[in-house]
Amino acid sequence: MTIESTPELVTAVYARMARTLARVRQHRPRPLTLTEKLLLSHLDDPGGAVPVRGQSYVLLRPDRVILQDVLGQTAMLQFMQTGRPRTAVPTTIHCDHLVEARAAAAADLETSRAENREVYDFLRSAAARYGAGFWGPGAGIIHQVTLENYAFPGALVIGTDSHTPNAGGLGACAVGVGGADAVEVMAGLPWEVLFPRVIGVRLRGALHGWTAPKDVILRLAGLLTVAGGTNAVLEYFGPGARSLSATGKATIANMGAELGATTSVFPYDPAMARYLAATGRSALVGLADAHGDLLVADAEVEAHPERAFDRVVEIDLDTLPPHLVGPHSPDRARAIDRLAAEVGDPRQAFVDAISTALIGSCTNSSYEDMSRAAAVAEQARAHGLGAAVPLLVTPGSEQVRATVERDGQMAALQAIGATVLASACGPCIGQWKGTRPGAGEPRTIVTSYNRNFPMRNDGQAATMNFIGSPEIVTALALAGRLSFNPLTDPLTGADGRPFRLEPPGAAPDVPPRGFALDRRAYVAPPEDGADVEVVIDPRSERLQRMAPWPPWDGRDLVDLPVLVKTRGKTTTDHISPAGPWLRFRGHLERFSDNMFMGAVNAFTGERGRGRNVLTGEDGHALADIARHYRARGLRWVVVGDHNYGEGSSREHAALSPRLLGGIAVIARSFARIHESNLKKQGLLALTFRDPADYEQIREDDRLSLVGLADLTPGVDLGGILRHADGTTARLRLGHSYTAAQVAWFMRGSALNLFTTT
Repeated sequence: MTIESTPELVTAVYARMARTLARVRQHRPRPLTLTEKLLLSHLDDPGGAVPVRGQSYVLLRPDRVILQDVLGQTAMLQFMQTGRPRTAVPTTIHCDHLVEARAAAAADLETSRAENREVYDFLRSAAARYGAGFWGPGAGIIHQVTLENYAFPGALVIGTDSHTPNAGGLGACAVGVGGADAVEVMAGLPWEVLFPRVIGVRLRGALHGWTAPKDVILRLAGLLTVAGGTNAVLEYFGPGARSLSATGKATIANMGAELGATTSVFPYDPAMARYLAATGRSALVGLADAHGDLLVADAEVEAHPERAFDRVVEIDLDTLPPHLVGPHSPDRARAIDRLAAEVGDPRQAFVDAISTALIGSCTNSSYEDMSRAAAVAEQARAHGLGAAVPLLVTPGSEQVRATVERDGQMAALQAIGATVLASACGPCIGQWKGTRPGAGEPRTIVTSYNRNFPMRNDGQAATMNFIGSPEIVTALALAGRLSFNPLTDPLTGADGRPFRLEPPGAAPDVPPRGFALDRRAYVAPPEDGADVEVVIDPRSERLQRMAPWPPWDGRDLVDLPVLVKTRGKTTTDHISPAGPWLRFRGHLERFSDNMFMGAVNAFTGERGRGRNVLTGEDGHALADIARHYRARGLRWVVVGDHNYGEGSSREHAALSPRLLGGIAVIARSFARIHESNLKKQGLLALTFRDPADYEQIREDDRLSLVGLADLTPGVDLGGILRHADGTTARLRLGHSYTAAQVAWFMRGSALNLFTTT
């Protein structure tokens, strides 16, 4: 099986898409959106019932699986349980999350290779044994490397990272999933997903001045909020969409994850063709051109979008101003000209002085991005001005880094004091060993990243991360103040004279001299890896073999304690923090020590601590309380607020509760990926049918879940609350389980069902 997106592979994909879509159209004659074409053309059974948006689950056949080096560990550990000798679809593993940002690129890579050798050796050997491609540390971030090498228009890609939709910049339908989803596809099973609603985003006009593609998604985040895209696809269309570069589209698609969207898609256009050619895939351009009808919505959709989409949002690029979002949530958006007033408002408690500015990441490190940031830097240098605060640059891939170093953009940034970090996730994922404030000391950072939850970047809850485009962040680094507006405010040059920065102007979407192609960090698997030994030291604290979860015992769950009732935003970063904990992601017991460390206890306001109801003691770490309950054979539940599990696709946020004795999470609502992860690992994911019932839950309540033997799709489950004073209350608990997913719970996990058939 080939791993590369060769012309032969792509030809076969398009032929299968065409056949499948032709069958679908026989009983679905109306015009189709691009989303529908991409999903329906990958149906496992095109002759089945027509799926209903937001209601039907569908089985799809992805063309590719991509794994990063954190969730890739648990994915490969689970794949080893299946007994399959090779992956059934092209699969690659990318070492990007474990590289820490400490000093500079070369030194950080050397340190990372030494500190993570055990994990890298495991992933490299597992890739060779099971037929996956392996990208070593320093090659780049999974999403950028996928865009440069594997993505193509029309491809259905799933990846164990929430920002997998980045490949939408090349017209792919790319979806972030948990590890169990990826494992099943790697083992030859179809992938199950709720057939999404479709939100049409019509873009008019064209970007100009300081406004960048980043501002499109920042504006949309403000309009839709972090939950507005849940179980929906964001489908962009209109003349404004066609005016954007492929990498600009990728930035927008990447950050659709912050809205909870299943993915984001763009129709195939000449910008994608240029990027394919520039990255050495000219042969795919002719194939995409020949199958263009598969890669764009039907003409009637753009003519009458109100008939085709569940909702239509309009954004005029001609009038769109630069935006900044934050702190603490990517949907806290405003145009940059409004920020100074907020900084001056004492009720906001924003820190005006910027501590550090950071550009790059998987979201914004393209040739175009770096060129526009460099244009800002060159203006400052011409006036003898350097960055007023530390400026860190994270290239998205070695290919981008080598190209902008060759063409001078990196030198322009370094001339104003920028430090170039390794081509890896680094500070964006919390792998940052830079200067940090004291505990609880607020500070402001500005980034071109995608996510800004508390503790996300430097492990400090008080750090305020404001997100903007690379060019805006570079300008803010020159001023050193959050309240600075480069559109109107002057800077002072070395000669003492004020000057205004000019907008950076248009930049090439692909390098005129081509990319500096480099695949030295890539290791292809052998044709037969049966003799490759995958070694896991039983004494390791980095890796631990995984065993199947025990099945449900067939009895109702009675008098369960509430481990924690979380209040407000409870992201996967809160449930299973990253940062220093990333080193333990392959060791189930070890990484579970951080469970709920960042979650806010609704009863006390503390993070990560609560009451042990067996001992009556307060202030204990929630992971320790869970272990105490588990040791006594006591299962427990978690109660969550709205959009519980927002953020990363990390399945550790489901694995840890499963390991430590959890049996159910009851929330006001769930984020898509986390709800799926809970189900896959055999946990009950339930919702309050009346969201106000959340308020009834007390710290010392006992909760019973009854009627589990009759768990049925579309039928509520019963819950009984027993308060400490002897009174009781009944709850109606909703769920989204299908018949197949009920079997996951009964057997103990989705993987148990698979490995026992």
